[in-house]
Amino acid sequence: MAFDPLSTTFAALADPTRRAILARLAAGEMSVSELAKPFAMSLPAVSKHLKVLERAKLIARGREAQWRPCRIEPEGLKSVDEWLESYRRFWEERFDSLEDYLRELKAQGKGEKPGRRGQKRMQKKESKRGRKK
Repeated sequence: MAFDPLSTTFAALADPTRRAILARLAAGEMSVSELAKPFAMSLPAVSKHLKVLERAKLIARGREAQWRPCRIEPEGLKSVDEWLESYRRFWEERFDSLEDYLRELKAQGKGEKPGRRGQKRMQKKESKRGRKK
């Protein structure tokens, strides 16, 4: 199976502990022991979570003498953001169309004539009703 970075990222983000670790790292660099404080788990268990996050390129671990800081890697979420962007555009267009349609329905209720888009929608609905009979 080919390496799929997006699936690796989503798998890493699927765990609530890993999401909580990322949220803590958003405040700044921390050591493994600092990251482990709020969790009821051993340091090796936290380290396993960190390895998953690191493999997904969501965090990076450094080395400064005895201190091994972990930091968030915003670039790791870029592929998720790009993937979501197409869906964001799709839903924004749908909501804009719905808003136009509702505005036209409201105008019809006030006795105004529907706009051109509203007329086309009404014609489609009428033709669908005719086919169902």
